[in-house]
Amino acid sequence: MTTTISNSILSVEIKHAGAELCSIIKRQNNREYMWQADPEFWGKHSPILFPIVGTLKNNTYSYNETEYTLSRHGFARDLTFELTNKNDDSATFSLLSNETTLKVYPFAFELQIKYSLDNASLKIEYTVINNSDTNLPFAIGAHPAFSLPLDFDSYTLEFEKEEKLTYHLLADNLLSNVTEVLESTDKKVALKYSLFERDALIFKTLKSNSITISEDDKPLLAVHYDNFPHMGIWTMQKAPFLCIEPWYGYSDTTETTGKIVDKEGIQTIVAADTFTTAYSIEIL
Repeated sequence: MTTTISNSILSVEIKHAGAELCSIIKRQNNREYMWQADPEFWGKHSPILFPIVGTLKNNTYSYNETEYTLSRHGFARDLTFELTNKNDDSATFSLLSNETTLKVYPFAFELQIKYSLDNASLKIEYTVINNSDTNLPFAIGAHPAFSLPLDFDSYTLEFEKEEKLTYHLLADNLLSNVTEVLESTDKKVALKYSLFERDALIFKTLKSNSITISEDDKPLLAVHYDNFPHMGIWTMQKAPFLCIEPWYGYSDTTETTGKIVDKEGIQTIVAADTFTTAYSIEIL
């Protein structure tokens, strides 16, 4: 099941499964901007990462001396959300903790995802409500994959600010202490598959609050992510897409203790409180 929202510029489709954004079409030229989940490469469009981002060491964590198992990126992307509000240009989805989630994540929560259009921009808002009587540790992140139908080297990334683009490498899907610097010229990075030979580029810190993808030097779209502290950029070899992933949190480090409350990058909501953040995709 899917829900469509639209305005005079864009038409957007969201799956109820995972509340996953699956289509952004510009009405003027009928161009599709989202990756269409070809399973030959990657059968996702834009999964929501919750209550973890990335991978846990041995896919496990401990809380109050009890061990739990969570697969990569958590369970939200695999569950069906309820459509709780719908207008022509906005839609809100909700996921409540239940018997299944409590077995692997012992916290009462509500996760709300709101999609809303404003001219040529799609805003995606995340709200996490702590319905428990204890602190709620969590991570949350976006994973939108954008369709790049031309040769990969036809595309460039432009960061909002001039900065040293230091990223961490992954080791067995865990965040290592090994870093490299992404070479840029005038805030621009030429895309090539060799950048991703060792998996995603993980940034613990960035000064920039937006990244623009250009196609043959013409701006295509921009991802704006004010307040998101972490970022992943990823594709697969020879795959015609790129993911720009604003995150709160990231994979376990190779030195993790396994305790979720001590996990590097973890966020915390106190009892009965709420966390809200948002990013946007602007079609240029």
